[in-house]
Amino acid sequence: MIKILFHRPKCIGCNYCFEVAPQRWQMSKRDGKSVLLGGKQKGNMIQVDVGEAEEESNRKAAELCPVKVIRVVG
Repeated sequence: MIKILFHRPKCIGCNYCFEVAPQRWQMSKRDGKSVLLGGKQKGNMIQVDVGEAEEESNRKAAELCPVKVIRVVG
């Protein structure tokens, strides 16, 4: 099990996360920022626990994010 952490307020909507991990990310039509599917708000972060099958694609999303608002732990 891994945890994905997302600091949405600083997201710039570049779309990389959606491109590499579309099963977990989508782009909001309302404000153009990313949405972490299944995520729950915890303080100023959005978090979700996912299986190891999603680890590689979400680590790639975190690596590609130009503003570094995605973290994968575990």
